[in-house]
Amino acid sequence: MSISLSSLILLPIWISMAQIQQGGPDEKEKTTALKDLLSRIDLDELMKKDEPPLDFPDTLEGFEYAFNEKGQLRHIKTGEPFVFNYREDLHRWNQKRYEALGEIITKYVYELLEKDCNLKKISIPVDATESEPKSFIFMSEDALTNPQKLMVLIHGSGVVRAGQWARRLIINEDLDSGTQIPFIKRAMDEGYGVIVLNPNENYIEVEKPKIHVQSSSDSSDEPAEKRERKDKVSKETKKRRDFYEKYRNPQREKEMMQLYIRENGSPEEHAIYVWDHFIAQSAAENVFFVAHSYGGLAFVELNCCNWVSSSEPLDTSVESMLPDCPRVSAEIEKRTSRQSSGQREREKQASRGAGSPTRGSIPGPRDHDPSRRQPLND
Repeated sequence: MSISLSSLILLPIWISMAQIQQGGPDEKEKTTALKDLLSRIDLDELMKKDEPPLDFPDTLEGFEYAFNEKGQLRHIKTGEPFVFNYREDLHRWNQKRYEALGEIITKYVYELLEKDCNLKKISIPVDATESEPKSFIFMSEDALTNPQKLMVLIHGSGVVRAGQWARRLIINEDLDSGTQIPFIKRAMDEGYGVIVLNPNENYIEVEKPKIHVQSSSDSSDEPAEKRERKDKVSKETKKRRDFYEKYRNPQREKEMMQLYIRENGSPEEHAIYVWDHFIAQSAAENVFFVAHSYGGLAFVELNCCNWVSSSEPLDTSVESMLPDCPRVSAEIEKRTSRQSSGQREREKQASRGAGSPTRGSIPGPRDHDPSRRQPLND
């Protein structure tokens, strides 16, 4: 008997009906017929037709792509840009292929940061043991010793890592559009020390250990007949669960678990850690931040404090309905006197900082013409 792949769409409904239908002879006959039908399905054969193996190259050359002299990703044989829909009607497989290429590009950008930008890769936490999960940032040689100015770059959320603004732009447009490299090179040309944060590298993934659950019937005092009935139900449940799992995950991908990196388990934690252990220790008189998307919120976590009108004592935390930066009392309710009290506290806060970020201009992703450069400082 031949069963088409489209038949699987109806199987969850049939199985649910079989579970509900109990009692009369007709229902039992239908259940028996359904079980017989399921036993005839060659699930392995169906899965082979459903999706190719998720076995992708681990190099750009393996994908048959390379970056040309303009920093554009092109096929080495056809010269064409990257094609997402490599296999029609297999979106999941195409997405997995795209993600595999993205991981290679992440490593490629890391190499460019070290080789082309001459940055150093610094492991964090700085006191990490050999066995614990670690992350890293990139720094110029003079990042902590430059007495005048330091530039800190923070990317946004998602799959991007240190040195990237947007993976999509790297793949579909060019390296200058999607990476921080033009910013880094210009900053170093104009005498800045540079620190590149890595706020999305919050954990490592390891294979989830298999847990063997001992059958409850081994040590049960229940009657033998009841134990046998429970075991039978348990086996049928497992068989049904395995059936669904194989359809949902035909490649039998490994189950992974996340081990978070100490003091760097979120973008905000990472920003605070790098501030405390690197930026605040730098000799720079002025610190210049370039943040994109969620990176701006991570930076705000470091430096934002909003003094608001309140009758509470100065600096008392004030509840906010919005998820913005912390709000504290300015100890006044009249607008005319708010500035003096709040301003004094802001000045005290600023005097304790590691340096005042200076305003300035920095090129956008498409503005890298040296002839149009403007000084970073006003």
